Amino acid sequence: MDTGGQSSNDRSRQTATEIARRKVLAAYGGGTSFLRKTEGSTFQKNLGKAANNMPVEAYIATRQAKKVIQPSQSAQSNQPVAQGAPSYKQTPISTTVTTNNKATAEEWQKYHTAWQDYYQKYYSDYYAKAAKSYIENERLKDERKKHDEEVLETPQLPVNPTEEEEQSIIDALKTTVKKHAATTMKKSRKMRRLMPLLAGAAVVLIVLFLQYNRLIFAPIAAYVSPGNSEDTGITALDPTLTTAISADNRLMIPKLNVDVPVHFGIANDTDTVNAAMENGVAQFAIPGASAMPGEIGNLVITGHSAGDIYSNNQYKFIFSGLERLGNGDLIYIDYEGNRYTYSVTKMETVEPNNVSALVYETDKPMLTLITCTPLGTSRYRLLVTAEQINPAPSGATQTDFVDNEADGPYEAMPENEPTFFERIWNFLTGQNR
Repeated sequence: MDTGGQSSNDRSRQTATEIARRKVLAAYGGGTSFLRKTEGSTFQKNLGKAANNMPVEAYIATRQAKKVIQPSQSAQSNQPVAQGAPSYKQTPISTTVTTNNKATAEEWQKYHTAWQDYYQKYYSDYYAKAAKSYIENERLKDERKKHDEEVLETPQLPVNPTEEEEQSIIDALKTTVKKHAATTMKKSRKMRRLMPLLAGAAVVLIVLFLQYNRLIFAPIAAYVSPGNSEDTGITALDPTLTTAISADNRLMIPKLNVDVPVHFGIANDTDTVNAAMENGVAQFAIPGASAMPGEIGNLVITGHSAGDIYSNNQYKFIFSGLERLGNGDLIYIDYEGNRYTYSVTKMETVEPNNVSALVYETDKPMLTLITCTPLGTSRYRLLVTAEQINPAPSGATQTDFVDNEADGPYEAMPENEPTFFERIWNFLTGQNR
């Protein structure tokens, strides 16, 4: 068979191209009729030749132009014709023909677009599969190379080995086994040495967290809403007015978003005060500093500034933000249905056993808030002093003043909850807070 000098690869590509062309025409609307219309026509064959040199539209326009002037088939003409000269007549272009040619051009344009879309999808899928195949082949090469290296390391037994060859192979196998065993043993020893270190480091980190976690969380709590309180809008209250409120006793600091229950009139022993501070803040009344809201004298209220993050006390950070207060900041106390407003006048840091700092002579109703400082420790005590501005101090009642240096049972001011090691020590020694 005459193949026109084409190779088998060329014939295969032509066959694949023809199949692809028919698929495109089948997918394209009206493609079957268009294929029958153009199949085997001179227009189709010439279009195939012209496609290599010019666009489809240009080729169609050229074909239309050639139809404008055609040889006359009639020997008769109204115009004189020279002897021996061919006779031509001008044929007007039919509107129908132009319309059909335009429609044909549009059909071929759609056919060309569909052909491009087909090849784009075809080659996209082809290269994706090629890339996947390349990656898989590289992986197989790496595995084969690794396998070959392992085989080369293992001595191979000849078909008919001599005694010397057998002994040499046995020695080589022993060496290989010893090498692998030594490597495995070395790794095992490293792991056995590392595990105790990791376990010890984990224990140390856990102990440090249990003991010092409050150093991390207390400063954070100082800038967020302490406890479970929410902003109650008390910042909008007028401090110059007496406002009727509920019978619940509460302390409020608008600047710190503090709104906490206050326990008045409780015993000042350590256990009672600590129990009260698990449910809010508590009055720390000592001789010389035992005034109630609205009375001339010093009203002392204490609260926690830090505690362990795993503690159940929701008020362990309630006074963590006291250091942010300044002169003129307002503090409210609701007591027996009345609201008392105080303005901060002084802040100082004292030793925990300097209880006498709470006792001083005054002719005004005063308020002192106590908490531990620095945050996360119980090293010192922060005292925030404020004076009553509403109701007017001039109408306050007088209390009995007792000059007391806080001797005897008043050895120190209340402190934060015990730390992890303090709890262990108190448990072992049977001591109570």
